[in-house]
Amino acid sequence: GSLASSGFNGEAGPVKLNGTEFVINANPVMVRGRREGTVLVLSDFNKMKESVLESNRKKDLITFDDIVGESEGLLQARREAVQVAGNDASVLICGETGTGKEVFARAIHSLSKRKNNVFMAINCGAIPETLIESELFGYEKGSFTGANSAGKPGKFEICRDGTLFLDEIGDLPILMQVKLNRALEEKEIIRVGGTAAIKVNPRIISATHKNLSSMVEKNLFRDDLYYRLNVVPIYIPPLRERRGDIIELATYFLNRFNKIYGKSIKGFTQCSKDMLLNYSFPGNVRELQNIIEYAINFEQG
Repeated sequence: GSLASSGFNGEAGPVKLNGTEFVINANPVMVRGRREGTVLVLSDFNKMKESVLESNRKKDLITFDDIVGESEGLLQARREAVQVAGNDASVLICGETGTGKEVFARAIHSLSKRKNNVFMAINCGAIPETLIESELFGYEKGSFTGANSAGKPGKFEICRDGTLFLDEIGDLPILMQVKLNRALEEKEIIRVGGTAAIKVNPRIISATHKNLSSMVEKNLFRDDLYYRLNVVPIYIPPLRERRGDIIELATYFLNRFNKIYGKSIKGFTQCSKDMLLNYSFPGNVRELQNIIEYAINFEQG
């Protein structure tokens, strides 16, 4: 009742009613320019989480079968990841850009006890500093200009029982490092502009291409957060250090993009194999994937 009478419209929640959490959407009923009432639509918050899950699942359930290669460095990383997937320990994945850190994170999630819960990725380097806190922790209605009038749950809240993948963690500003550390320590967050503590306990997998330990020495990264994130470090070698995997990966992408583009390209000539093997791949596996996708797209024969 108080919602309807306060002239509220927009979205609020999640709100607990009889033990079920709902997100409430309010729309005014206008008669001759006057507000005569309100239509409330209640959506089951768990179902909303389910739909995030469904789209996640459909998008691509990535497993360790999607991590292709037989080189020792890669096998080592895979063994460590498989071993640690079953428990909730924080994992820090290190490696150059394009080596497949998110693929590893998703594979760990799909082998974990949380596999039926939400996996969410957030790139700490791609979000403006002013918005990182509201992305992670959400915000209450009207807490800043341009905010949804009703507030919004953050990544921590949506995947409170799932896996949160913090990519490029080395780009997180110091102030956010303090807040993230506190959230992990206390297993609760407070939305921007809010006062209520919300219980959250996602499993944290973080990734970086930076040397975090040297950043810690230079006081660019908080040591308390570093030790909390770096319980299990996993290093993914760059492609130039696993040349034996290049053709196997290229073939894997060939088959995948054949399906996607409805082509039936058989394989690679010796000449193109040699070109791939002699190239240094500064962009790593992602670059190789893009090269193969491009070639399959434009190949006529």
